[in-house]
Amino acid sequence: MDRRGFLAAGAAAVLAGARRAQAGELSLDAVSAYLNGIVTAESGFTQFNADGSQTRGKVYIRRPGRMRFEYAPPEELLVMAGGGQIGIFDGKSNLKKAERYPLSRTPLNLILERQVNLKARNMVVGKQFDGTATIVVAQDPAHPEYGTIAMSFSDNPVALSEWVVTDGQGARTRVVLDGLNPAGDLPSTLFNITYEENRRGG
Repeated sequence: MDRRGFLAAGAAAVLAGARRAQAGELSLDAVSAYLNGIVTAESGFTQFNADGSQTRGKVYIRRPGRMRFEYAPPEELLVMAGGGQIGIFDGKSNLKKAERYPLSRTPLNLILERQVNLKARNMVVGKQFDGTATIVVAQDPAHPEYGTIAMSFSDNPVALSEWVVTDGQGARTRVVLDGLNPAGDLPSTLFNITYEENRRGG
């Protein structure tokens, strides 16, 4: 599994629902409002990696700025976003001490911002409607080398069903959500990298 491509480019985005046959195209304002309306959420996911492998897991979101990907066995992998950083715990190399990257250098930062405005800063570099979903491709206009995130949104109700992160080297990681639901009051420790290191004895 190309973990560094997944993280360095962003990891991985965010809400429920099967795509609708009669879906309508969404405006950028509608997509931004939807993302800003997310407070906490959770979903199972399937990740399709650049090397052709697949993994399963569960994602937790607490906006702004926090995300957690728990991978199902046999993977010994945990990815956390919190405190402006992304931390990776990998049982094959660093089980107790996270490998850290700035969240700002990943496309996921674009949807975890406190106030998402996809019209601002020329961050949207592509938008299309495929008959069932609105696909929005975004990047940091100041740092296109950080990669892009392509998000697919269904309509009625508006829901983020999947995203594809492409890193600066062109490696693609696709995350398909089972259906993201409100998660209630998620504890801050779920997204605290230092807390997780201490818990693991790192």
